[in-house]
Amino acid sequence: MAGPQSFVPPRPTPSRPIRRFTLEQANRSLPLVKRVVADIVAVHQAYTEAQGRVENTTGKEQSAAQSAAEASLDRLQELVEELTDIGCEIKDYQTGLIDFVARHEDRDVYLCWRLGEEAITHWHELHAGFAGRQPVSLLAE
Repeated sequence: MAGPQSFVPPRPTPSRPIRRFTLEQANRSLPLVKRVVADIVAVHQAYTEAQGRVENTTGKEQSAAQSAAEASLDRLQELVEELTDIGCEIKDYQTGLIDFVARHEDRDVYLCWRLGEEAITHWHELHAGFAGRQPVSLLAE
């Protein structure tokens, strides 16, 4: 069984069409996205720590840790739903890696941003992931 570091809560089921961003729209959304993603990273860390205590304690300590883990998980799911409402997708809960769907040469691609970056500076193909990032200067919207 995978350890708590690899935990990823289930993504909310999309109930609306995919939102496609221009680079400008995605960058304008970053002040809100940054706050939500910072909370996601912190709450994910709290969940991971609580889950570790659940696995390594017994009795009342385990019960308290389980309650903390469940509360963190509930909050994490709320935050992910908030991010989904904005229209972007979280890809990494530990680093705060986010993708925004955009268009390039008549196909969908991802604008890629990570917590700590000031603006969106890279994009990648849907199947390429972080390793396939390219500068936004190559993006034709």
